[in-house]
Amino acid sequence: MRQEFMRKKIAVLFGGCSPEYGVSLQSAAAVIDHMDRRRYEPVPIGITHTGDWFYYAGETEKIADDSWCGSEDCTPVTISLRCGESSLLLLRGGSTKYIETVEPLEIDAVFPILHGKNGEDGTVQGMFELAGIPVAGCSVLSSALCMDKDRAHRLAKEAGVRVPVSYVHRRGEDAAMAFREADRIGYPLFVKPVKAGSSYGITRVSEKSELGFAMELAFAYDDRIIVEECIFGFEVGCAVMGTEKLTVGEVDEIELAEGFFDFTEKYTLKTSAIHVPARVPGEVSDRIRETAKTIYRALDCKNFARVDMFLTKEQEIVFNEVNTIPGFTAHSRFPNMMRAAGISFEEVISRILEEVLSVEG
Repeated sequence: MRQEFMRKKIAVLFGGCSPEYGVSLQSAAAVIDHMDRRRYEPVPIGITHTGDWFYYAGETEKIADDSWCGSEDCTPVTISLRCGESSLLLLRGGSTKYIETVEPLEIDAVFPILHGKNGEDGTVQGMFELAGIPVAGCSVLSSALCMDKDRAHRLAKEAGVRVPVSYVHRRGEDAAMAFREADRIGYPLFVKPVKAGSSYGITRVSEKSELGFAMELAFAYDDRIIVEECIFGFEVGCAVMGTEKLTVGEVDEIELAEGFFDFTEKYTLKTSAIHVPARVPGEVSDRIRETAKTIYRALDCKNFARVDMFLTKEQEIVFNEVNTIPGFTAHSRFPNMMRAAGISFEEVISRILEEVLSVEG
């Protein structure tokens, strides 16, 4: 009974308003299932497509198959912004419009498993920081910087890491400017939203006639788009944990049969494969790990993140992006890289939470 009483309550946020809602459900279900119940008690908090927050008391399987919402297991919930109170507020009464009672639900920390905008970009982190509740993962500033491909690249370049040549175009600016810059960069190239995840809105553009459509697609996800040099090589990644002392997992490698690692490939691997460890010499793996740590520190990351890079045929390392809340399913790259380094999924979750609770405690 004493061990049960001392368990830390961890609010696990899932869902959200971003296009990556479904990915979040899969990741959150896996995190809940792999959380050490002797030490932590998960408190599932679901966010619908429309932004409604609920405390969910049902089975984890319903999160994974997206049947969690609208049941008797859901209670409307919000956050107490009284700094130091560290609690959520259950809104009893059947709806948020007519509240009969407000019941505090104490928590010790928050583990946001929210991918993309309104979750990975510092917004949720800032809200809980205002409330004085510890949050797993990167800070408000770091989350916002890593979500912004342009600013992340600028800081990585300042740290001595090569980045792709690029041009940022804003909605409403003369499209002719983007076409001129694309000619300067050279085809093929990539057009991406500056702030988006899971490869949403990204197009590989082989010739000028495809550029207009690619820009239109990217603008569907953000008001700023980035026209970026195509790096010839393959993608490699590093899972990193910690703040002062860093733990880096095995380097992984994405093998593509064609195209690029888009949303479909990331979550189905229809024509691609992920190799852990990467099929590169040991010296190259060491350089990739060191580069990942340089990027991680340059962007002020803490607790955990996945650093994605390219390795060219000349063995040159080029920065791609940092995912501050990477996929956390049992088959995702982050836990697999750590598993290859001898750290189980359960231990990954425990180390992340240990650091959050010890720093804030």
